[in-house]
Amino acid sequence: MPLTLAQLLPGQAGCVCDVQGEKSIRHRLLEMGLTRGTAVQLVRVAPLGDPIEVELRGYRLSVRKSEASRVTLEGE
Repeated sequence: MPLTLAQLLPGQAGCVCDVQGEKSIRHRLLEMGLTRGTAVQLVRVAPLGDPIEVELRGYRLSVRKSEASRVTLEGE
């Protein structure tokens, strides 16, 4: 079963398989570096659960859980 970026626990990692959603959101996520084949690791979750912070391509990125749920991952 595919896992989404929003389902990761802190310290878990995966590789981006697909980014879905309406064109504007999909384009924004791709511009931020969440492209197919990119390794990502969940660093931490905000105290109220949103947003989440991920590490990819040598930098850290905060995204909303609603956006992160559109990023499908493969386990590493």
